[in-house]
Amino acid sequence: MGQAFIEGVVLGWGLIVAIGPQNALVLRQGLAGVHVRTAVVFCAATDVGLIAIGSLGLGYWLSGMTRTLWTIKALGAVLLVLYALHALRRAFAPGALMAAPASIKDRRALLLTLAGVTFLNPHVYLDTWVLLAGLASRYPESTRLMFVGGTMLASVSWFCLLGFTARLSAGVLARPRAWQMIDLAIALILAGIGLQLGHEVIDESVLLWNR
Repeated sequence: MGQAFIEGVVLGWGLIVAIGPQNALVLRQGLAGVHVRTAVVFCAATDVGLIAIGSLGLGYWLSGMTRTLWTIKALGAVLLVLYALHALRRAFAPGALMAAPASIKDRRALLLTLAGVTFLNPHVYLDTWVLLAGLASRYPESTRLMFVGGTMLASVSWFCLLGFTARLSAGVLARPRAWQMIDLAIALILAGIGLQLGHEVIDESVLLWNR
């Protein structure tokens, strides 16, 4: 049970901690001290909702579809390895999470912008509805909630860290060297989980296709 929770936290952080418009926007609001709670709650709540739909909704629905679930797991393994290679590439050309000095002062405009950078990003659906659904299905029902809870905790804690401690963390997040270390760690984590999942897929395929 503890292993499932830890894997969920580690995977959640590996997927969400990256330079992107959503993170930059939350950091920008945090630095300005404008509608920080709105930005953090929106991003955390939407992420938790998408994870729940993928891991607890689609995951349970697909649990009886053996071949479909195998395909999703195989796709998840490929995605994890590709994400690991992408993080490794970023590590050799590190950037920085920079926030523009101007913040969005209108709450409605902020919510619309956050909705755009969240729901118009196709990767969010691959991560939460395909990848996490496949990984969650590896666990029995008794421990699946622990894995899902770990991924949700990772998301909530990251956005809280980014928004509420922006003025403290901005200096670190603006250093390419720091992101080089972060991306190297992410690459190792995602590659490890991806290879493990791939090994399980190969083992399952022997039984599945010999039926």
